Amino acid sequence: MTFARTTDPIVAVATASGRGAVGIVRVSGARLAPLIEALCGRTLKPREATYLAFRDAAGEPVDHGLAIHFPSPHSFTGEDVLELQAHGGTVVLQLLLARCLEAAAEADPVTGRPRLAGLRVAEPGEFSQRAFLNGKIDLAQAEAIADLIDASTEAAARSAGRSLSGAFSREIHTLRDALIHLRMLVEATLDFPEEEIDFLQKADAAGQLVKLQTQLAAVQQRAKQGALLREGIKVVIAGQPNAGKSSLLNALAGAELAIVSAVPGTTRDVVSQTIQIHGVPLHVADTAGLRESSDEVEQIGVARAWGQIESADAVLFLHDLTRAGLPDYAAADAEILRGLRQKLPASVPVLDVWNKQDAAPAANAAQGIVLSAKTGLGIEALREQLLAMAGWQAVPEGVYLARARHVQALGRVETHLALAASHLAAQAQLLDLLAEELRLAQNALNEITGEFGADDLLGVIFSRFCIGK
Repeated sequence: MTFARTTDPIVAVATASGRGAVGIVRVSGARLAPLIEALCGRTLKPREATYLAFRDAAGEPVDHGLAIHFPSPHSFTGEDVLELQAHGGTVVLQLLLARCLEAAAEADPVTGRPRLAGLRVAEPGEFSQRAFLNGKIDLAQAEAIADLIDASTEAAARSAGRSLSGAFSREIHTLRDALIHLRMLVEATLDFPEEEIDFLQKADAAGQLVKLQTQLAAVQQRAKQGALLREGIKVVIAGQPNAGKSSLLNALAGAELAIVSAVPGTTRDVVSQTIQIHGVPLHVADTAGLRESSDEVEQIGVARAWGQIESADAVLFLHDLTRAGLPDYAAADAEILRGLRQKLPASVPVLDVWNKQDAAPAANAAQGIVLSAKTGLGIEALREQLLAMAGWQAVPEGVYLARARHVQALGRVETHLALAASHLAAQAQLLDLLAEELRLAQNALNEITGEFGADDLLGVIFSRFCIGK
């Protein structure tokens, strides 16, 4: 998706749908004075809330509320912005939205022209896109707006706030500035090869490159933690029937989400729940017990279980301590383990979890975590192990929220800098190749903040925003 006519004035309801105490209709564009006069019956002092009636074409009040005018460039979008803060009923806000469009199309009594020609309803994310295009925020900050709205944990919300304030962008700009300085040295050497002074050696280009790589590694580590806060990981509970998978899901979630029964095969479909551990979201899926069955419905459940396992970021392989010493049970567990090894990449961790410690306190368990989903014994240890499996290391207060695309872009920067280092270390000093790798590294950094980028990338990012943002 791309946004057309980025100079058109736009209007939208900027608050969530449904009933509420207050709802906002927002207009952004150039020269809003005639529209303000029509809607409010008067001019407004800049950035000052004024209580008044919002009037229809006949001069009758549609509602009473606060009107605020933010003249350009001192507004969120960088354009003239009008906010009408009314009562938060769906009908009232739609009436105000329709009135804005109607008043914009009406002829101005002074000029005879439409009060605000071309006013249209904004597309999702278009207000934030205007702010980006007008230099009020960069692309990483724009994405942080959506991430702040969508944050599922307190830690994610705080980290998104840090990204919105520019913490992540400042780190990217620091890397970019150091990279530009290094590129300048390389380009100078290329432009003046006859000079006796070796610009690269004198300026310690190799040392600068190492320092840049060290700084990049620190930013990557925080970005990965931020992406983990935003995305979380998918954890699948797998094992034989009646091992206590549903009980474990309930214990982790702290709620009775899945039906628990002593009858094997009770769980026929996938039951999922997002939990948070120290602010990190984990998407936990309880699956059907893995076994051969003649029951057609159970077969479907088992097939879906394997499908969930194949897309997992981590697997909890649940064992029943009360049956651990039975040959048939051990053989079935071994068969499941073979299936896990065949279907999962080596990078996906599988954690052995031994359940029902309360019923078999003396039973011997292999390596892994021993717990009781019934009593809660060992659940906290499992939570901490899940965080470790997710790769969580940082303190949330030091993390800014990031996205998978940011992590991927930083990974490309790392690759280009490594190649640049190899070219710089070469005896022949392959400066043309060195310069190209540094250029590509800078391009990857620029993708994060949007200082250049393809229109289709911008369209995809902003189209996922709410209407009115």
